[in-house]
Amino acid sequence: MSIKNKRIVITGGAGFIGSHLVEELYQDNEVIILNNLFSGKIENIKPFLVNEQVRFIQDSITNLNLLQSIFQGVDYVFHQAAITSVPRSVADPSATDEVNIHGALNVLISARDNHVKKVIYASSSSVYGGNPNLPQKEELPPNPLSPYAVTKLTGELYCRVFTEIYGLPTVCLRYFNVYGPRQDPNSQYAAVIPIFIKKLFAHKPPVVYGDGKQVRDFTFVKDVAQANILSATNDITGPVNVGAGKTTPVNKLAEILIELTGNQANGIRTKNKFFI
Repeated sequence: MSIKNKRIVITGGAGFIGSHLVEELYQDNEVIILNNLFSGKIENIKPFLVNEQVRFIQDSITNLNLLQSIFQGVDYVFHQAAITSVPRSVADPSATDEVNIHGALNVLISARDNHVKKVIYASSSSVYGGNPNLPQKEELPPNPLSPYAVTKLTGELYCRVFTEIYGLPTVCLRYFNVYGPRQDPNSQYAAVIPIFIKKLFAHKPPVVYGDGKQVRDFTFVKDVAQANILSATNDITGPVNVGAGKTTPVNKLAEILIELTGNQANGIRTKNKFFI
């Protein structure tokens, strides 16, 4: 189901996932992109800004007064803005809390006050922590193991409270290892697929931490964008997993990328420790 002729806010809309949401929605809707460009890039949305229905605002979700203003008359809010790095959250939990928890609360307050039809909140599979049960289902008890995961779970709880107390429809999408175009391989906190590809294109071996048997559910970014749109246009609420439903060992991922790039020379390099 598509969304047409609506007014939409996408926080973090110049980021990796947010820009794909913009791409899916901008031709048939009025789209307001909010991004402070800390990790987002204007290049991600530049092709869409020529459309007069697309407006870009460089600011932060920590600015409650701004949110109250731009949410007026809005139908749907896709809340993608966040500090998404686990290592950065460990290094600076206070900053992560300010953006991911207080920023999310600002979004919910503004959505409630402006009678937004639904908030689609970007959560993370990290809320499950090291739970060994596979597949990881929404009914599993959360076990966050990092400040980042704690903030995502807290955002989910706020969404539930705003739905139950204030009647604001919300849905929380737990993303699993998203990959695809516009993912930044140069970031200090880049995800494994763009890091491996960058290494291979530089004729260097991909580095696997640990024994490489740890598995991930890799999910294509355009599928994630579609999951957001579907979640907005039906009555589903609460936490929802967004993944491919298939796990891949990191070693196997490295082998696949080596084969696809034709870079067989250097094999796979391993290190003793890895960070979950």
